[in-house]
This record gives sequence, C-alpha cells and structure tokens, in this order.
Amino acid sequence: MKLRPRLSNSEIKARLIFVVGCCLSFSFVGTIFVLLFGLLFIQQPMQQSPNDAEFLKILSPLTLTLGGALGGLLAANNLRDKEPPAPPAP
Repeated sequence: MKLRPRLSNSEIKARLIFVVGCCLSFSFVGTIFVLLFGLLFIQQPMQQSPNDAEFLKILSPLTLTLGGALGGLLAANNLRDKEPPAPPAP
C-alpha cells in the first residue's frame, strides 16, 4: 500500500478554509433561492400571516450573518501565516 506524503499546516489550513467557504456559500445561496422562490412562485394572500412575518424577521439577520462570515473568511484568508521575507544574500 502506497502512503501519500503528509500535508503541511498551510495545505491543511487551505483545505479547511475551502470546505468552510463552500459550506457557507451553499447555505447562503440556498437561503436566497428559497426566499426568492417563495416570493415569486408561491401565491401569497393579500395580508401577511404572523408566521410569515416572523419567518422573514429570522431569515434577514441570518442571511446578513452568513454573508458577513463568508466575506470575512475570504478577506482574512491569507492575512496570517505569512512567511517572513528571506534575508538578503551577503
């Protein structure tokens, strides 16, 4: 059985950030899709029911939080773990 070479810390971190970013993106896109589908294709009564009003009150901060977390994850992706520049050769 051939063993694969071990991953470095930066490779593990990159894969972890990729997986978390994909999960947040799928959640964000799914939430937006469900909201748009509900608004466009489901017949709504003239007056909004209290359940629908509470549902939208909950989803609004949820989508803002998911969007902010995704933006923060992508923005801070490579701020840490930068290797120091190589010293100049004498």
